[in-house]
Order: sequence, then structure tokens, then C-alpha cells
Amino acid sequence: MAALAPLASRAAPYAAMVMDARTGEVLHSRNADTRLHPASLTKMMTLYLAFQAIENGEISLDTEVTITPLAANEPPSKLGLRAGQRIRLRYLIRAAAVKSANDAATAIGIALEGNEAAFARRMNRAAAAMGMTRTTFRNAHGLTEAGHQSTARDMTILGRHVIYDFPQYYNLFSRRTADAGIATVSHTNRRFLDAYRGADGIKTGYTRAAGFNLVASAERGSERIIATMFGGSSTAARNARVTELMDMGFARAPSRAPLSAPDEPSYGAIASAAPEPAAPGTAGRTIRVNGLVTRSLRPIARPTPEAAPEPELLLANADVIQDAVAEVIEAQAEEIAAVAAEVAAPATSEAPPARPADLVMASADTPAAAAPSQPEVVTRISTSGGRHWGINVGRYNSRYQAERVLLRVALNEMSTLDGSLRRVNQSTRGFDANFMGLTRETADLACRRLQARGTTCFMIGPSS
Repeated sequence: MAALAPLASRAAPYAAMVMDARTGEVLHSRNADTRLHPASLTKMMTLYLAFQAIENGEISLDTEVTITPLAANEPPSKLGLRAGQRIRLRYLIRAAAVKSANDAATAIGIALEGNEAAFARRMNRAAAAMGMTRTTFRNAHGLTEAGHQSTARDMTILGRHVIYDFPQYYNLFSRRTADAGIATVSHTNRRFLDAYRGADGIKTGYTRAAGFNLVASAERGSERIIATMFGGSSTAARNARVTELMDMGFARAPSRAPLSAPDEPSYGAIASAAPEPAAPGTAGRTIRVNGLVTRSLRPIARPTPEAAPEPELLLANADVIQDAVAEVIEAQAEEIAAVAAEVAAPATSEAPPARPADLVMASADTPAAAAPSQPEVVTRISTSGGRHWGINVGRYNSRYQAERVLLRVALNEMSTLDGSLRRVNQSTRGFDANFMGLTRETADLACRRLQARGTTCFMIGPSS
């Protein structure tokens, strides 16, 4: 058997784990506890929670899910969903499992929890219940985001739970094509499935920060092996490496071993969160605005020493918004087929965290991607014409999340928000996404329009 030497890559860190799926015994590991970007391996957890919710009657495969603007505007890979469209959950699951569609994954999360942040908390509760001790999720799809990280060990544990906790759905991960309602989608991992004997799943992942990742499983006779790899330089290189890892697993695993399936995490512990009242069909804590608001919905802030103003981004015109959105999408481009990834224009992506000294790199000659420079920011707010009102469109776990929502809302509400100021306010409870510099009438109109599309919104008065 060929020696397991690290493959050449541009910069992505390498990590791997091989496990006997029957017993959970680790047969090989390398950098397996190093926190790295999981990319679309994340969708295994999104799908796991969907399967669990279906089995517990929380939702059904035939439930029609209304697509929100957030889901519709996710970058590729995507199914092509439109805001306001209704589609059955079964098609979203197929698109996320087979095509690795980001819009479908986000739609699943919002269908289960009402908003992306709440679903991320549910993902983290499930990860903790499974013993995934070094994983933190921030979104349902796996696009690069600060704090959204996992390890080869944790992703192997998750893959094992998918196989044994929901065997009735596991066949999804081996389908070469699937009917996703509005399109027939092809599997992102069909090359490995076709090339490796016994392979039947599970999930690919790719971002520039992560490299080419894969959690694979294969069954031969009574033996089943799971192999996880982070940091491949291409689809072909990743598949070759995982082939070696799988061969190693089958060579080291005993031909006979008692099945010791993992304990399925409690549905109640995962689905139940701290009380967070919300009306049915709303996203998180949504305050419905009926008529004009005459006072702020927030308490007056305590007096504080005067400080330098926080950098803010100006909504100048549609061209600026489009450029900013293009920059975000380019920096966070996810799970595109290998050919598209090779021809894509160079883009800045968020660099991984500092690497441990003993970390095996996929290439020692290639420097890590440079951290993106901060965008130029402009501060301006009109104080004339009574433009002292604002709106809040949600509270999020990270500044990036809040800024991304602001960009998307701005694109969808250019007629009412043109000339307003995007502001992210940080507090101990999270990052509030606000538009400031509006008249009371404009703020009220914007909130009404956003709420009609299922977006959280409440008005902020001049005294807030």
C-alpha cells in the first residue's frame, strides 16, 4: 500500500481521521483535533436535524417551506430558489444532500427555527450532545464565517451518527442524481462513489479557506469504514488521498466486530432552547408594527463618556451595494464544482486561525492566504428633514452575519432604504443590524414591507 504522504495544496491545512464505523475505534488520525473550516461538511448537521425533526413530528417531508430572501440570496452552489417561493421540505433535503445547495440548507434551518442564528444554536446543542467538543456552527451551509469551525474527529463522529441514527435516510447520500422539485441535481461526490468499491456517502465540502474536504464511508461485507479529510488541493487529489485512507481502514479493521452504534442525542435536549417567545410563522423575536410608532421600542441608553464614532458603511447607491455584495460572495464562494473552482478569478477569503506548530500542511512552500484588508468606510448621516429614525433587522452572533443581512436587505429594499446608513451595534447580547437616518414614515414603510416578506424588523426612535 502506498505511503500516506500529505498532498500538495495551495495553503489549506491538512487533517484526517479513519474510524471503524461499527465500534467507533480510531484507526488513524492526523491533526484530527485541529479546528479548521469544515465548509459544506456542515450540511451533515443541517440534514441530521431535519431528519430528527421529521421523525419527531416537528415537520414533515411534505411541509411546504416559504423561501426567505436570506435563503434565496445565498451564493453558489445553489438550487436557484426565489424569495417567496414555496417548496416541499423533501426537495430541499435532496438539494442539500446531493447538490450541496446553500440556499436549500439555509431554507431548512429557517423552516425549523425561524432564523439562521437560532438554527445555529440548535446545531451547537446537537454537536455538544454528540460529543463534538471542538465544533462551533454559525450557519447551516458551511460558508466561511468567523467562529464556524470543526475538526476531522468531530466530523467523523457526526458522519457516524448520520449513518446509524437515520439509516432510513442515509441512501440520499449515495444518489448520483435526485429530483429537487424545480431541477434534477447531480451528486458532488459521484466520482468517488463510482470509483471506490462499497462507497455510499457521505459529504463533500469546498471553500478557499478549507480546501477540498470529504467525509466518506464505505461498506464491504460486515466491515464499514469512515474516513475524513480536510485540506485537499483539488477534487482528484482529495479522492486519491481518501482512497488511501479508506484502504488503510479496511486493512486495519477486524473482519468481525460487534456493532456498538452511537447513542442518538435526545430530541428534547436539542430542539428545546431557552424560552424565546415568537408568534407562529415569525422569525425569532419579531415585533409587529401596526400603525406609526410614536416612541422607541428600546429603553433610553445610559449616559456614557463621549467616544469616537463606530465605523459605519454608507448606503450611497445601488452600484455600491452591488459591489459590496459581490465582494462578500467572492470572498465566501462555496462548494462549486471542481472545474468552476479552478477557473474562478482569484478572490480574498478569510484566513484560517493560527496554525499549531505541529500542524501538517498540505504545502510547505505556499504561504497562507493573506487576511483581507478592511473595506474603506464612510460615515455620514443626515440630520435634516427629521431623518432621526431607524429600523432593526435582527440580532446576530457575529459582525459578519449582521453585515451580510444588511447588504441583502438593502438590495431588496432599495426604494425605501436608499440613502440610509447601515450600522452594526455590538453589545453583550450580540450584533444588532440597523439602518439609520430614516424619517419615521420611511422607517414604518420599510418595516411593513420587510415583515410582509418574513424578515424581522422593528423601528428605532430618535431617543434610542
